[in-house]
Amino acid sequence: MTSPSRTCSKSKATCPGIVRGALLLALLRALPAPAGTVTGSVRLIDSHDTGVHRNNDYSGAVIWLERRDGTALPLQPKVAQMAQKKKLFVPSVLAVPVGSAVSFPNFDPIFHNAFSNFAGQIFDVGLYPPGADRKVPFRRAGIVRVFCNIHPTMSAVIVVLNTMYMAVSNADGSFRIDGVKEGEYRLHVFHERATEQTLHALERILTVGDDPISLPRLEISESGHIQLPHKNKYGKDYPAVIEDRPMYPASRKP
Repeated sequence: MTSPSRTCSKSKATCPGIVRGALLLALLRALPAPAGTVTGSVRLIDSHDTGVHRNNDYSGAVIWLERRDGTALPLQPKVAQMAQKKKLFVPSVLAVPVGSAVSFPNFDPIFHNAFSNFAGQIFDVGLYPPGADRKVPFRRAGIVRVFCNIHPTMSAVIVVLNTMYMAVSNADGSFRIDGVKEGEYRLHVFHERATEQTLHALERILTVGDDPISLPRLEISESGHIQLPHKNKYGKDYPAVIEDRPMYPASRKP
């Protein structure tokens, strides 16, 4: 007579313990990996910006995480929006993963022409009327500085990243990054009025697990920032007087 233990050794698929173990392992593999949350806040110091002084507005800092070992993270491209309202880009700072597209709807009663001639990505959507929209895909990581070819006071920044783990600080400086898979990450910070040296000094290594991480406040100094006037898309100075019209003469049909 053959013993049960000998039967299991000859045909492991018939052993109840091994079957249960295999099923449990399959279930564990099917479960989503543990994800953590990283929260914190930023404070802008040494600033000459009136919004910072009058309103304690600390918005517009971009915080993101990349794997410490440099391995690629899965991306989920999306369609984001940077509207044109009251001669402003809204929001003025936008963070998106590589492969995303950004639409530039014109909600003003006048023409606009969003463009960028910086290395992050060069684009020009051309002159377009009120109520129209243009969409631009962003296929590589970088800092994209956006302007309007008609209105020199309009400017914005699009930060294109090789990660989904990103946030833009709120007016009170707070930020939150959810759904971070466990592992070691390098935290990066960007603010358009901070120098590269200042931003590099703010980098740090984080070990993310199941427990949420609350970071000490990050102080971003604007010392050393010099605001320089920019040129239009042709590399020329803007005209001294900007005349807004619902329809520009060159765009009217005969």
